[in-house]
Amino acid sequence: MNPRFHAGLKVAVIALVLSFCDSSLGQALPDFTTLVEANSPAIVNVSTTQKAAPRDKDERAALEELLRYLYRDRVPDFKLPPEPEEREDTATGSGFIIDPNGYIVTNHHVIDGADNITITLNDQREFKATVVGSDVPSDLALLKIEAKNLPAVTLGDSSKLKVGEWVLAMGSPFGLQYSVTAGIVSYMGRSLPSEDGQYVSFIQTDVAINPGNSGGPLFNLRGEVVGINSQIFTSNGGSIGLSFAIPVDVAKNVVGQLRESGVVRRGWLGVGYEDVSQSLSEAFGLDAPRGALINRLLDGGPAQAAGLKLGDIITAFDSHQIRKGADLPYYVGLLAPNSTVRVDIIRNGEPQQIELTIGQRDADIAAAPAVLAPVNRLGLSVMPADKEQLASLGVGAAVIVQEVKGAAAAARLRPGDVILTLNNEAVGSQEELDALARKLPADRALPVLVARGDAQTFFTIRISE
Repeated sequence: MNPRFHAGLKVAVIALVLSFCDSSLGQALPDFTTLVEANSPAIVNVSTTQKAAPRDKDERAALEELLRYLYRDRVPDFKLPPEPEEREDTATGSGFIIDPNGYIVTNHHVIDGADNITITLNDQREFKATVVGSDVPSDLALLKIEAKNLPAVTLGDSSKLKVGEWVLAMGSPFGLQYSVTAGIVSYMGRSLPSEDGQYVSFIQTDVAINPGNSGGPLFNLRGEVVGINSQIFTSNGGSIGLSFAIPVDVAKNVVGQLRESGVVRRGWLGVGYEDVSQSLSEAFGLDAPRGALINRLLDGGPAQAAGLKLGDIITAFDSHQIRKGADLPYYVGLLAPNSTVRVDIIRNGEPQQIELTIGQRDADIAAAPAVLAPVNRLGLSVMPADKEQLASLGVGAAVIVQEVKGAAAAARLRPGDVILTLNNEAVGSQEELDALARKLPADRALPVLVARGDAQTFFTIRISE
């Protein structure tokens, strides 16, 4: 082969490969500049001040004593400077304008307890804000400033967001106004522990979110807000690639109600629930772990009125698939009270559909303490629950565990547990439990509904013989 031709061929191949790589990278990595230019004027900094109580006198006295000990004779009469009668704590977060007439969305925790709220626009203008309404369960707040013709964002549809999709966050991390970070959606429908009730199924991303980003928007590549940045998981106060945003579909519902009435009315089902584990899926005849397993029915609640039962597994609610327990309150909370919905359940291994009317959630309803029963073949010794315990649990029969051995111990049952049902049958005495245990199959996971403390939970017990 001609050396010149061979050299020319190599150059052509290299150029072709580089051209392909160049175009591939160009397609894979998006350009956010247009999105940022179009939406940054609608992003705001939210600064708050709050009166703080003077430090405790005992704390001051202890500190003075410590300083005297450390300085000894060098400072014989050491005194701290007088504490001001009033101190102010300050905090900062982010927000975004949703209406040209001055309506702004941020997180509830950004403005919670604030005496004064200052909004700083991207053009450095400052306004005092008032709180139209704030909602703890969704961690959302709606603010209002007196201004007109403001730039506003476009709200998108978070239900269409997919794992792996590019997203961009804007906000004020560490109080630094106007900062943007990008990444991808790493999970949809993430449930996080909550003291106030789980009404958010979060968008999880790897976007760098830091303190101060809270309340800022999360955009898709079309320049639509798909989420509100709310939380991070961190061990050092900074971003580690796990951040969580409230879906904009939740925000549209909550903010719409806050704007209309200043309060949020949520749907209520009146059930306790748990995830379906592998052993529970076997015990209830499912092909795979999925759905929300009902372990408590509140007396007079919508679920009880519609005919739902303990041990039913909700697999779909209002046409939404229920993958795990925390999906259920999220979809229930999106509905207005008195809405009629279809619920898909599995009962005794068979799929069924039930229609029910949603109630209204007025407040968190604590679960009552539970009472349950034992059986010899299961390794249980039990005693009947008294009338007050039965009434508090809303059941007609239950037994309390006194001694645990064998299969029951392996199932992690313990004295004091209240057994409500065994293999979906209620038991009210040692005799009833023994009779039921004698006819139960061996080497198969069987569901046991147990009340322990303030919670009701399904365990699985397996009899070896």
